[in-house]
Amino acid sequence: MVSTPKLVYVGLSADLIHHGHINIINQARPYGEIIVGLLTDKALASYKRLPALTYEERKIVVENIKGIKEVVPQETLNYEPNLRRLKPDYVVHGDDWKEGVQKQVREKVINVLSEWGGSLIEVPYTSGISSTQLNEYIREIGITPERRMKKLKRCLGVKKLVRLMEAHNGLSALIVENTKVAQENKIQEFDGIWISSLTDSTAKGKPDIELVERMDTLHNILEATTKPIVVDGDTGGIVEHFVFTIRTLERLGVSAIIIEDKIGLKKNSLFGTDVQQTQDSIDNFCSKIIYGKKALVTEDFMIIARIESLILKAGMDDALRRARAYIGAGADGIMIHSKEKDVMEIKEFCLAFSKFETKVPLVVVPSTYTHIYESELADYGVNMVIYANHLLRSAYPAMLKTARTILLNERAAEVEDWCMPIPEILTLIP
Repeated sequence: MVSTPKLVYVGLSADLIHHGHINIINQARPYGEIIVGLLTDKALASYKRLPALTYEERKIVVENIKGIKEVVPQETLNYEPNLRRLKPDYVVHGDDWKEGVQKQVREKVINVLSEWGGSLIEVPYTSGISSTQLNEYIREIGITPERRMKKLKRCLGVKKLVRLMEAHNGLSALIVENTKVAQENKIQEFDGIWISSLTDSTAKGKPDIELVERMDTLHNILEATTKPIVVDGDTGGIVEHFVFTIRTLERLGVSAIIIEDKIGLKKNSLFGTDVQQTQDSIDNFCSKIIYGKKALVTEDFMIIARIESLILKAGMDDALRRARAYIGAGADGIMIHSKEKDVMEIKEFCLAFSKFETKVPLVVVPSTYTHIYESELADYGVNMVIYANHLLRSAYPAMLKTARTILLNERAAEVEDWCMPIPEILTLIP
C-alpha cells in the first residue's frame, strides 16, 4: 500500500530570492511535498515595504524552484487561514522569527499546528544575507522610470492608506526616502514623495504664483530616491501646455500630477476667500483632464483632480457635482481640499463620495485639521494622505533659531547641540 506523502508548508515573501531561501527549500524537501505560501503584496505591505517585484512576478520565480509542488497566495502575515485550509504535517521556517515583528505569528503557527499534530521545523538562519539588505543595495543603484511610476498604483491597490510627505530638494527627499519607525510590530514609513509648489517656491525664495521652474527640483529628487513621486501641478496651465507637462513627467517616471480647478494668477488655497480666487468652469476643467489623458502613453500615470469648492465656499453640492464630472472625464483620483480646522466638511464629502458608483482614489491634505489620525481618515474612505509642507515648515524655525543664537552670542558654541556633527554630514551622501 502506497502511503500518502506528507505535506510541508513554507511561507515566503521571495521578493529577492537568495541562497537562504534555497537552503530552507532544501531542508524542507525530505519531509514531504512542498507547498509555498507566497505572501501577497498586500500582506507584505501590511508590516514592511511594498516588494520590488509584484506577486505574479515573484510567483513565476518560486514556481520554477526545484522541489516545489505548488505556490498558493498567503493573503496575510498570519499563516492561520492557509494552515487551516491545507492542514500541513509540517511548517518549515527560518529560526530568525523568534523575536521581532513575526514573534506572535510564530506562536500562532505553533498553536494551530498542534490541533492536528503538525510540527514546526526551524532551519538555522543563513547569516550574512537578507532580502532587506539586498533591497538596500538595489535602492543604492536606483530605479527605472517605469518601475517607479507603477509603484503608486501598486500601493493604492494593496494599502488601506497611502502616506506622502513633501520634499523640496534632494536632502529633504532623502529624509522621506529613508525615515522608518518600528511601531506595533510593523515598520512605518512614507510611501511616496509630494513635490509641493508652495515649498519648492519658498525654498527658492520666490512667491507661490506658478513662477518657479520646477524641473531642477524634480531632477534632484529623482536622482536621490526610488519612491513614487506626485507633483503639485497647480492649475496645470492652459491645455496646450498641460499636455506637454504630463508627457515630460510620465517620461521621467513621476507617478501622478494633481491639478486644481482654478484659473488666473495662482493664489495659495489656504488664503481661502481672503484673496480673490476664481474657480474654473466644470466644462473647461473636464476638457483639461480629457486632453491630458489622451496625451499619456502608459496606463500607470495618474491625473488627480483637486476640488476647491469647499475652500471657495461654493458648497458641498458643487464639490460633489464636480467630483462626478471629473471622474466622468477620466480623472484617476479626486483630492478634496479644505482649510477648516474642523474635519466635519471633509467627513461629509467622504461619506457622499463613498456612495459614487465609479470608484477612484480619494486624496486629502490635512494641513489645517492636523488633529485627525490617519486611521480615522481611512475609516472615512480616504485612500491617500499628503503631508504637504511639514519638512520645510519645521526646517525654517530651526534654521532661524540657530542664526539668531549665533548673532546673540557672537559664536557658534551654543548651537552645536542642535546641529548634525560635521563627520556625519560629510558622509550623509555616499
